[in-house]
Amino acid sequence: MTPALPSVLIVDDDVDFAHAAADFARTRGFRATLAHSIEESRQLIGRDGADLMLLDLELPDGSGFDLLDELDLAHHNGRVAIVTGTPSIESAARAVSMPVVDYLIKPLCPVQFEALLADARARTPRPLPSAFGGLIGECDAMQGIVRDLCKVAPTPASVLITGESGTGKELIARAVHEQSARRGKFVAVNCGAIAPELLASHLFGHERGSFTGAANRHIGYFEQAHQGTLFLDEITEMPPGLQVYLLRALETGQITRVGGLDSIDVNVRIVAATNRDPERAIDEGRLREDLFYRLADFIVTMPPLRARGDDVLLLAQAFVDRLNTQSGQRKRLAPDAHRVLLQHSWPGNVRELRSAIQRAYVLSDGDTVKLAMPGRRVAPMHHDDTTVMFTVGMTYAEIEREMLLKTLARFNHDKTQTARALGVSVRTIHNQLARLDDDARDGSDA
Repeated sequence: MTPALPSVLIVDDDVDFAHAAADFARTRGFRATLAHSIEESRQLIGRDGADLMLLDLELPDGSGFDLLDELDLAHHNGRVAIVTGTPSIESAARAVSMPVVDYLIKPLCPVQFEALLADARARTPRPLPSAFGGLIGECDAMQGIVRDLCKVAPTPASVLITGESGTGKELIARAVHEQSARRGKFVAVNCGAIAPELLASHLFGHERGSFTGAANRHIGYFEQAHQGTLFLDEITEMPPGLQVYLLRALETGQITRVGGLDSIDVNVRIVAATNRDPERAIDEGRLREDLFYRLADFIVTMPPLRARGDDVLLLAQAFVDRLNTQSGQRKRLAPDAHRVLLQHSWPGNVRELRSAIQRAYVLSDGDTVKLAMPGRRVAPMHHDDTTVMFTVGMTYAEIEREMLLKTLARFNHDKTQTARALGVSVRTIHNQLARLDDDARDGSDA
């Protein structure tokens, strides 16, 4: 799927200037549209929108500021730059108080215009393939995941999805199923939410009278997912003994109901998920190594929300839009919501964000959704290898060192995963480690 070109809307009654600006933008890979009045621009914005708008202040049917007021009410998502041939202190001051990115004076400087276009291009969402329409994200990690899944989903390969709780692992699993074109159902089971002694019955089914309370035959998840996809969430919570039976079912393509004798053929595509590190789960005896290799034909690692940059803004807006559709309202995020969204670390990831937006939406009195900084979790009292303990009086350098070393240990010294978890680049990890080595050498030389 070819990404749509970023777009620029030029609202100016100076025809020569408007056409010259449009030609310049087109040479930079933009789709340019012209409007010579407020009314004409209203129609274009309502139909197409724009990633960047160049807005003149003096138009035949009013002031550009009037249009800006309307855009605020319509929660316009593009960026707006004022361009005027009659600058004044009053108009500049008013522009500063409004959501505009620049106040430019004609004749327009090409360097300034090119900088505006580059910024707009960087902020233009790169749409995910339509087959994965339930996923929202333009960060490199999400784009890479979708590109890979477009290739993997149509195959029979098993998929193992890893990542923190709330990152959207089931959404990925459903997308894989939808893209696979399998004729059967998508069946999801949380292995950690079913009592261990009942999990075999739920997965493979049981015959009448096979155990106390089995008054009727039960068709298990494997049979329900025949010709479809079975999503095994929290696979590392499955009892090790039952993992042996699961492995055999995957290897043979056959299951036997609890209390039954006959083998039943099943054609099921397996997608599994865990919020644990699979290698560590193997070391701890939570996941059989042979089962891991059978499940992990292809591994998807979902990034935490804190490592997805501006995706948090796209997701927040999508949740507001969805709530507007459900309630028939036209609420919009408050102007300072972006700051709140980007400052919070979102330990609960997308699930926490959705809950925060829902709460703020319901509690908002008017049309503006005001998002307060979510409360911080209380740190656990115990000190294990996933907990970092800080004390009053520690320096920032000491705090950074503790966090870096503990996170490295958590990911078995995988610098890429460590960088993703901390929301920094791999180069930053290497630089920090080099600095720690230098400090250690300095200390030993003293």
